[in-house]
Amino acid sequence: MHFDILTLFPGLFDCVFGESIVRRAVEAGQVTIAIHNIRDYATDKHHVTDDTPYGGGGGMVMKPEPIIAALEAVVGADLVARQKATGDVEVPIVLLTPAGRAFSQETARAYERHGRVVLICGRYEGVDERVSALAITDEVSIGDYVLSGGEIPAMVIVEAVTRLVPGVLGDMRAMVEDSHSSGLLEYPHYTRPAEFRGLGVPETLVSGDHARVARWRREQALRRTLERRPDLLARAELSDTDRRFLERLREEEGGGNTDSADGTD
Repeated sequence: MHFDILTLFPGLFDCVFGESIVRRAVEAGQVTIAIHNIRDYATDKHHVTDDTPYGGGGGMVMKPEPIIAALEAVVGADLVARQKATGDVEVPIVLLTPAGRAFSQETARAYERHGRVVLICGRYEGVDERVSALAITDEVSIGDYVLSGGEIPAMVIVEAVTRLVPGVLGDMRAMVEDSHSSGLLEYPHYTRPAEFRGLGVPETLVSGDHARVARWRREQALRRTLERRPDLLARAELSDTDRRFLERLREEEGGGNTDSADGTD
């Protein structure tokens, strides 16, 4: 998997990409990351990459020339033009912007299948719209809030996609069971000690009955999703058993747990 990241602040990535899963994936040759400084593609004396907006208003707008020049140098002018002309995406060219569609686990899977993705980090008031018209194949946001730029969203996307690269995670169950991988939030986790400040571990988890544990985890994932992110249930893959359990939860007064953390069952 290869990532190209276009940014005005390449130094921001050193710490995050130098640690944890991403670092290990890079060291193992499973992932490569190239950071491109957009300023290097500005041709004027002062390497200007932004200007005041037409029509007035506060803030600055990132200029189209350096970004397009960087894209054409990184992925090739022919590819950029061909993708826009045909709509067939060989390499996703993604603008990170608050106006983009919400990034999701499904989006991460789609990027991983391409094997290469280009991430453009917006800054200031935004990016000149002609960049989207000429080159962008996808516009993505990681949430409904305001950040200073697209660098942190780019880090989020790189990690989310890297986790999906075959061989990166030693235990594939971790990827399968992650929150959102199945369309549900993940079930609660417990580890030693068996009791902490008067709170125990659900009896099911220490029963040694693997089928019972699996059922408990599924039900807790369903319960947590219903309570915290009910919108996800419309897209989740649910069995008839899942639907019956959810219907029972909806009918419960107060939504009490069937297997509580104090060790009762």
